[in-house]
Amino acid sequence: MRPALEQLILPFRLAWQSLQVYRVRASLTVLGIVIGIAAVIVVMSAGESIKGLILGEFEAFGTDFVQIEIKVPSTGRNSVSSVTTLASGIEITSLTLADAEKINQLSTVKEYGAGIMGQGVISYLDRNQVVNYLAGTQLAPVMMGVEISRGRLYTDEEDDNLAKVVILGSQVASDLFGNQDPIGQSVRLGRLRLKVVGIAKERGATFGFDFDSMIYLPLQTAQKLILGIDHLMFINARVHNTANQEETAAEIVSLLRERHDTANELEDDFAVTTAKEAMEMIDTVFNGITLLLVAIVGISLLVGGVGIMNIMYVSVTERTFEIGLRQAIGARKGQILWQFLWEAIVVTVFGGLIGIVIGVSLSFLISLVAGQLGFATWRFILPPESVIIAFFFCASVGLIFGYWPARRAATMDPINALRYEQ
Repeated sequence: MRPALEQLILPFRLAWQSLQVYRVRASLTVLGIVIGIAAVIVVMSAGESIKGLILGEFEAFGTDFVQIEIKVPSTGRNSVSSVTTLASGIEITSLTLADAEKINQLSTVKEYGAGIMGQGVISYLDRNQVVNYLAGTQLAPVMMGVEISRGRLYTDEEDDNLAKVVILGSQVASDLFGNQDPIGQSVRLGRLRLKVVGIAKERGATFGFDFDSMIYLPLQTAQKLILGIDHLMFINARVHNTANQEETAAEIVSLLRERHDTANELEDDFAVTTAKEAMEMIDTVFNGITLLLVAIVGISLLVGGVGIMNIMYVSVTERTFEIGLRQAIGARKGQILWQFLWEAIVVTVFGGLIGIVIGVSLSFLISLVAGQLGFATWRFILPPESVIIAFFFCASVGLIFGYWPARRAATMDPINALRYEQ
């Protein structure tokens, strides 16, 4: 049993001794593998962390809603009443507050928030600032996760009565009023004077929206007194049971097709998306991006593999006499093959282990830096498959790129090999 074990370990021991002789060469080869493996770990870990960050921000809006948005019909029909052609593009005018109220009457719908978004100049005294605004029903900002730190939210009655009130984002309030209390003060949005009734809590940016630099006002106030329109851009319908999202979405599609006189998806001037569908879409996109980045990073491993092959060919050439001598004293082709193959595998596995440690450390460091930069929901995530893939890659690279030099060594003619250095 012991001689058999020694025969098994012998190729590995010879490979290790050979690598110690050529330390600089082996170290440079290991470096290429280390960089490639560490990059794979970092890319997959960061990809999962970013996906978790985005999904976390998305879940802040809730996962129990169905969103209805306007869209241009795929048929390109501009003759229908819902499509208006403007100098700046196409405007969809068919989605209305009446649609939202009909949707709210569905048995599976708990409540709704509807609104429009726009941009304008808000001013106080001699201070002016360009802001994005959300004009919505009372629940529209609430369903988008907006909370009030001071003052209050506007009411449905104020919306119905075209009340000239506004809620300021925390950054807008700071820019316009400094240390002064904005509650009860009047600001101008364009030519319309609005009374500040509330200040939103600081929240930061989510999905490209800087909520702290936005303002919020009643829907019909913006429709009638600022824009002169009566249509919506979006409706968010919250369902009683998240398990019924698909059923609710189907009912909404059927309802709006009847109201908008459209027959199929090509003619629809609206798009209905459930929270589940949106999360699945985000997951699919990030998985695709991560796969692409891993494929790109894999190129560095291939380059490292080519480096291993070149160095192994050099090693075989330099040790031709040794190969011939071993064959002369009875070494079989398989033993010589595995001696050189083990050298390649040891280099790649050793480099892979170091790369995994460095990759995990860098991923953890990135999560710490992200937390310090304000990404509070950025978590350190190490997908188990990233380590498995990294280890499989490095072992495969050693096996594949080390085989041909090892085969060349094993198939050498012993007489010619012995003459090589004589």
